[in-house]
Amino acid sequence: MNVQKYFTEENKLQIANAIRVAETNTSGEIRLHIEKYCKEEVLDRAAYIFEKLEMHKTILRNGVLFYMAVEDRKFAILGDAGINQKVSDDFWANANETVLSSFKEGKLTEGLVEGILMAGEQLKEHFPYMKDDKNELSDDISYGKN
Repeated sequence: MNVQKYFTEENKLQIANAIRVAETNTSGEIRLHIEKYCKEEVLDRAAYIFEKLEMHKTILRNGVLFYMAVEDRKFAILGDAGINQKVSDDFWANANETVLSSFKEGKLTEGLVEGILMAGEQLKEHFPYMKDDKNELSDDISYGKN
């Protein structure tokens, strides 16, 4: 069973577009990683994927990972050191709750889009777009092998 089956091509396009929109006015970077299972603590797994995707290598340390294990119903948002120093203490918890409330209604794509746009607003506020900015990380959804 392929993990990509949870999202139609249109859903994937909506998510990729949300990432592009969220990154439009910021030097920050957003990624989404989806896999079927997460057999460990979700934040530990998200941290592992964050490193595997080399998200910690952005110049301003302003990457944000949305991590989702669909079969195990686990989800986390993980920001790098640069963004974590700037946002309020409860921002990630609030963004996480926003996404999860949509998930509970069966709206996976809508929840991800809303959370991604929320992260983009924070990135825009704290890491505005610079004229020499380049997209340091792919906007494509990454998928686990499980």
